[in-house]
Amino acid sequence: MNNDPATTPVTTSDPRRTLTRTAVLGAVALLGVGLSAVPASAHGSIVDPAARAYGCFERWGSDHLNPDMAQEDPMCWQAWQADPNAMWNWNGLYRDNVGGDHRGAVPDGTLCSGGQTQNGRYNAMDTVGAWETTPVGDDFTLHLHDGARHGADYFQVYVTREGFDPTTQALGWGDLELVEETGSYPTVEDIWIDVSVSGRTGHHIVYTVWQASHMDQSYYFCSDVDFS
Repeated sequence: MNNDPATTPVTTSDPRRTLTRTAVLGAVALLGVGLSAVPASAHGSIVDPAARAYGCFERWGSDHLNPDMAQEDPMCWQAWQADPNAMWNWNGLYRDNVGGDHRGAVPDGTLCSGGQTQNGRYNAMDTVGAWETTPVGDDFTLHLHDGARHGADYFQVYVTREGFDPTTQALGWGDLELVEETGSYPTVEDIWIDVSVSGRTGHHIVYTVWQASHMDQSYYFCSDVDFS
């Protein structure tokens, strides 16, 4: 796929290189899908291993009308059909005023949509199926791109337990194991979090809770990985 310079995603191939921040999407892309909403130019997301909305934007943002997506990347296809704004606003999957009660605010089966936040914009992220995965080892690094420089009070990083099958099972809190809980981070644009797990094989979900520090704003991300 050719990259549209107006919609260039964050580069993730080298996690320590200088990154280009996504600002706004080109008018041509917006007209191509007949959208009236302006894409988010702030906030943030886990970009490596890619959260679902960001992964669909990264792979198809410049080619989102291509019918080949239905066969090549069916989970992204259903997400684009459900609500293209979820991918244009890949950095806006958050809830306000959760007060630290993440399990209360985000019921089982809705973890990847942040409890069906933003009037259900991200509901397709909860769809069970064979989402594209990022290969990882037992030791890997999460990369948060925080375009708005919100900072963080903390991150909680979970990984699904061995035996959970993301292709057939809806994600619930009981399917997750907390593997990393951090302290605070300053208001920088990019944050890396080292994670270590063991006893995982195949397709799993890395679930990240990011508690921003600028206000009571909580972000929720499902990143599909393959422990190969």
